[in-house]
Amino acid sequence: MRRGLRLLLESQPDFLVVSEAENGRQAVEQAEETKPDVAVLDIAMPNLSGIEAAQRITSLAPNIAVLVLSMHSDGGYVTRALRAGARGYLLKDSSEGDLVVAIRTVCAGRTFFSADISRMLVEDYVREIRERNAEDSFDVLTSREREILQLIAEGKSNKEVATLLNVSLHTVETHRRNLQDKLNLHNFAELILYAVRNRIIS
Repeated sequence: MRRGLRLLLESQPDFLVVSEAENGRQAVEQAEETKPDVAVLDIAMPNLSGIEAAQRITSLAPNIAVLVLSMHSDGGYVTRALRAGARGYLLKDSSEGDLVVAIRTVCAGRTFFSADISRMLVEDYVREIRERNAEDSFDVLTSREREILQLIAEGKSNKEVATLLNVSLHTVETHRRNLQDKLNLHNFAELILYAVRNRIIS
């Protein structure tokens, strides 16, 4: 599989494969040594799982965008991957073109999910809302909070959002704190999941 992936990626004129790893522990070592723009990790690697490897890589080198490959479409795996710092989650049965797009997307600082994953997250959220007979909390946000939520979910930092909206960093941080309080979101992973479920990002 690695050989096939390497051939695919090296066929792209702007891609360069700087290293390969046989297991999760080696992946962490290689990432620390070569500092790639993107690390593509199998979720089920020997010695150290892709989730654990993602967590260590993003801790050692936050600028490396991690893309997780998985055969699991379960929401729990997606949540764990995001909490570990992954920027994308791609199913192994996706097309080769999806992998190339996913790498370009996470490299640009945005998130990427397989279409089936996005659909599953939306369906799970709608079902949960119906079962609780609850209102979608998105309606409680102000237009500015919705705008900031989308920009952050798209991968913009607080500083970048402040520059784009021509407001102070403190203002953005306040809005972000308020929207997370209103939506009961506690970290970046939950914010991303919320944005996908509400089709704010895909």
